[in-house]
Amino acid sequence: MKYFARAVRLSLRRRLTLMGVAATSLVVALLWGANIGAVYPVIEVVFQKKSLRNEVRGGIEGVEQGLSDHESAVARQTIEILAAPRPGWFGQVDLVIQRSRLAVHRGLVGQLRAIEPKLLSALPHRPFHALLLIVGLLFAGTVIKCVFLAWNIFLVARVTELTTLDLRNQFFRRTLQMELSSFDERSTGALMSRFTNDVGVITAGVAVLLGKTLREPLKMTVCIIGAAMISWQLLVFSLLIAPVCLLVMYSLAKSIKRANRRALEEMAQIYNRLSESFSGIKVVKAYTMERMERSRFSKTAKELYHKKMRITYYGSLTRANNEMLGVGVICLSLLAGGYLVLSEQTTLFGVPMASRPFSLGSIMLFYGFLIGTSDPVRKLADVFNQLQSAAAAADRVYPLLDREPKITDPAQPKELPTEPSELVFDDVHFHYRADEPVLRGVNLVVPHGQSVAIVGPNGCGKSTLLNLVLRFYDPQSGSVCWGDVSVDDARVRDLRRRIGLVTQQTWLFDDTIEANIRYGSPHASKEAVVAAAERAHADRFINGLEDGYKTNVGEGGKRLSGGQRQRLALARAFLRDPDILILDEATSQVDQESEHLIQQAIDEFSANRTVLFITHRMRTVVDADMIVVMDEGLVVATGKHNELLAKCDVYQRLHQTELRKSA
Repeated sequence: MKYFARAVRLSLRRRLTLMGVAATSLVVALLWGANIGAVYPVIEVVFQKKSLRNEVRGGIEGVEQGLSDHESAVARQTIEILAAPRPGWFGQVDLVIQRSRLAVHRGLVGQLRAIEPKLLSALPHRPFHALLLIVGLLFAGTVIKCVFLAWNIFLVARVTELTTLDLRNQFFRRTLQMELSSFDERSTGALMSRFTNDVGVITAGVAVLLGKTLREPLKMTVCIIGAAMISWQLLVFSLLIAPVCLLVMYSLAKSIKRANRRALEEMAQIYNRLSESFSGIKVVKAYTMERMERSRFSKTAKELYHKKMRITYYGSLTRANNEMLGVGVICLSLLAGGYLVLSEQTTLFGVPMASRPFSLGSIMLFYGFLIGTSDPVRKLADVFNQLQSAAAAADRVYPLLDREPKITDPAQPKELPTEPSELVFDDVHFHYRADEPVLRGVNLVVPHGQSVAIVGPNGCGKSTLLNLVLRFYDPQSGSVCWGDVSVDDARVRDLRRRIGLVTQQTWLFDDTIEANIRYGSPHASKEAVVAAAERAHADRFINGLEDGYKTNVGEGGKRLSGGQRQRLALARAFLRDPDILILDEATSQVDQESEHLIQQAIDEFSANRTVLFITHRMRTVVDADMIVVMDEGLVVATGKHNELLAKCDVYQRLHQTELRKSA
């Protein structure tokens, strides 16, 4: 429960609202007990055709007589202590307590004497009129209780929704801070499940805790105090069955939490299935695999069903246990109270239960208070299950929230050079898995302002090398330096702000063309956006659209062609005016016309900028200022196209492969 306790502490920030929750819960509980208390005057006064005035007068006289008896008892106790040669400390402490109680008793009698004339004059004399008064007060109390109950529910919802907002913001912020490898380790579906379903379950538990878990025990407490004021001995006897039921409830707690954890894990699988099927819908339909996808989803959904039914099974046992607790308490009370009333006794098995025999009104009021505890007990059964579910969800969310990103800013960051500087890879070693090295001692110097093509067979480490420049990952050893500053000594934001990136899989957001170009440069003017689009040769097709720059591109840019998406990605990179432009297979998914336009845009933009690009198309490599050939995690050669054709076997193989493809 330690993780769930953290969610609760998050909700405790709303102090004023929580004070309102506590106050309204207390009022609801007091009025709940007061409504039950109406049983006594109805039975003792109305049904026995007595005068309410006389009963109240008799009650005040009883309080006054009790004060007289109390004063006499305190006086005797004082004389005994003074007469004792060595009075014990226990007797002296008890005397102090009795004198304090006597002072309270005197204050109560004084207040009753002050209001007695007005109170008696306001009370009806006839029994039916007394019934009308009691029923009216009962209805008015219920109306007031409902008003405070509605207010309480609203305040609890406010705290819950604010806690949900805070928790989701924290989770999203921490997830965005994590390095790319953390997204490789966990699927999008699993993250979505925690972000939506699990966080919702946690805050539902917070709502229950601040709502029913606070309100219902207060109602129980008021009823128990009321019953104890009539006879605390009879109340204790009635609760003898409670410890057994509490032990059963405790044993069910672990099973319920375990079942909920398994159900949440299965829900994450549901998200995974949906994410895979919808993201790959084109492949699913092309290969007519709808039936298999339905079968996979149905199997996962059925597993979730079985785990949910297990939760329901344990929940039903909890409900049954609580029902038995409530009925058992009332049954014991009925037997004991009935015996005492019928036999007009004050002891049970030799144990005193009351100072005088119970009247019908007092024993019925005692039963009323016990019955008043049964409704809160019944509601707490559902609370118990929800809290266990929330605890299981918190165990899944908070470990991810507590992760520390591996890519962080240094304690004392250095400023990157503002003057033209070379990019240096110094003995760089890197691996994703310890037994599978990707880069093995890469040494490379990239002069400023040059266009550098990185080529090599698949899996040789080309993309990884560029990812290290952006600090998507850090090398296990060696360094990547911008001038005389290692990139891991600079602020991540400062580094990436001076680099433009265009990848093979261009991602556009479900927003307008203008917003997608401005992404990464939110304060850029409309004129700057248009200028960037013109430099990327995208302005013509944009103006040909019905809504121009206000055209929505759809999820992932699906409303545009591949070439159009790539040109928008280039415009986005151009708008940042970067010192280094990184192109990772930026033209591999487009037609020749689009490739020509994109290459022309890059050539025009790359003046006095360092451009690093990966490509498998040799015709885009020929004009590069420098070509870097990689193989098996090493830089095996650098130079111009003709030089490499003459001296590098790897480059020769790549060139021959390209010639065969174009033949």
